Amino acid sequence: MSPELISILVLVVVFVLATTRSVNMGALAFAAAFGVGTLVADLDADGIFAGFPGDLFVVLVGVTYLFAIARANGTTDWLVHAAVRLVRGRVALIPWVMFALTGALTAIGAVSPAAVAIVAPVALSFATRYSISPLLMGTMVVHGAQAGGFSPISIYGSIVNGIVEREKLPGSEVGLFLASLVANLLIAAVLFAVLGGRKLWARGAVTPEDGGGSGAGARSTGTGAGPAGTGAGAGSGAGADSGTGTAPGAKGAAPAAVAVRPGWGTGGTEDTGPRLGPARIATLAALVALVVAVLGFDLDAGLSAVTLAVVLSTAWPDDSRRAVGEIAWSTVLLICGVLTYVGVLEEMGTITWAGEGVGGIGVPLLAAVLLCYIGAIVSAFASSVGIMGALIPLAVPFLAQGEIGAVGMVAALAVSATVVDVSPFSTNGALVLAAAPDVDRDRFFRQLMIYGGIVVAAVPALVWLVLVVPGLG
Repeated sequence: MSPELISILVLVVVFVLATTRSVNMGALAFAAAFGVGTLVADLDADGIFAGFPGDLFVVLVGVTYLFAIARANGTTDWLVHAAVRLVRGRVALIPWVMFALTGALTAIGAVSPAAVAIVAPVALSFATRYSISPLLMGTMVVHGAQAGGFSPISIYGSIVNGIVEREKLPGSEVGLFLASLVANLLIAAVLFAVLGGRKLWARGAVTPEDGGGSGAGARSTGTGAGPAGTGAGAGSGAGADSGTGTAPGAKGAAPAAVAVRPGWGTGGTEDTGPRLGPARIATLAALVALVVAVLGFDLDAGLSAVTLAVVLSTAWPDDSRRAVGEIAWSTVLLICGVLTYVGVLEEMGTITWAGEGVGGIGVPLLAAVLLCYIGAIVSAFASSVGIMGALIPLAVPFLAQGEIGAVGMVAALAVSATVVDVSPFSTNGALVLAAAPDVDRDRFFRQLMIYGGIVVAAVPALVWLVLVVPGLG
C-alpha cells in the first residue's frame, strides 16, 4: 500500500473515531500527524509542525478574544440594536445585509477570512438575540464573502486571473466574478428559504427590545454603560455580567415571542436601547480600528485583534476578566489539529498524487468533474487559493486539446474550491464556529460539517454541468 493511500485511510479513521467516540477531532489529528509523519513520511518534528496553521491560530484566538470583550461590556448588543434600526425592524433583511457587507468587503480587496472575521461575530450575536438559525446567519456571511471574492480587484480574482495568464489560457475576469457571485447568491437564497427565512418575513417589523424576551438581556451591565448604569438589557430578567441570562436560540432557551410593531422607529420610547458609555465607545473604536488595520494597511487580522483586545483589557479589566476563558479553545484545537495533518499530507505529496492521477484520465469531461471534486474536498480542509494554484495547471493538458472550454473550467474550479469554505475545517467556517455565542458548539459543528458535506457533494457536479459541459470559453 502506497504512503499516500495510507495517509488518506488514516484521515478516514480520524473522522470515524471523532464521530463515534466523541473525541476532539483536532487532538486525534495531531496524533495522526505524529504517527503518519514519523512512521510513513519519515518527517521529523519540524517537518510535522511545518503544517501547523500559526496564522489561523492567532486569528481564531484574537478575534474571539476581542469579541468576547465586546459581548462582556454590551457593545455587541448595541450593534445588534443599531442593525435593527438600520432595516427599520425587518429582521428578515439582516442575513442579507450581512451577505452584502461581506461580499462588498471581499470585492474591494479584503481577504475572505478577514471579512468573515469582522462580520461574523456581529452577525451571530444578532442571530442569538433574535432566535435566527446560527447556521443560516453563519453560512450567509461565508457565502457573501465568496460572492464578492472573485471581482477583478479582489485577492482571489487577482490570483486566479494571474495563474490563467501565466499558463497562457483564455480567461474572462468578468465571467469568473459573475460565476462565483451567481453561484453563492443562489445558494444563499436556498439557505434562506430552507433555514427559516420565510418565518422571519412573517414576523414583520420588530423593536430591538422584542428580541430579548424574558431573561434575554445583555450579557453585561458593563462598567461603560449609559447614565443609569444599565446594560443592553431587554425585557425582564436581563442577564448581568455573570452571563446567567439565557439568550434566545441558546441551548435550552425558548424562542422569544416577537411582537409586530409597525410604528417602531418613529422616535418614541420604543427606540430606547443600549446606551454608549466610555467602554462601549472604546470597543467600537477598536472594531473600526480592526477594519482599518486589515483593509487599509494589510495588517494581520489576528495580531491586530489581540493587540486591540489587550488595550481594552488594560483599560477596563472588570469587563474583560473572563474574556480569555471565552476564547473558543476547543475550536482552536480542532481546526489546528486537522490542518496540521493536512500539512503532513501536502508535505508527503498526497494531494499532488491524487490530482495527477485524475489529470491522467483520458476522458476530458470526466477528468474535469473529478478535478472539481478534488478541489472541493481538499479546499474544505486547506487553502482555497493554494488548491486553485495547483489544480488549474493540472487542467492545462486536456484544456489544450480544445474539448473543454478554458473559461468555464477555470470558473468551475474556482467556485468548487471556494464555496466549500463553509466547512468548519476551513478558515471561514472555523471563524463562524468560533464566533457563535451561546450555542451548543458540538451541535453547531455537526451542522456545519453536514452542510459542508452537502456542498462538497452537490456543487462541483452542478457547476461542472453549467460551466464545463457547455464548453464555455
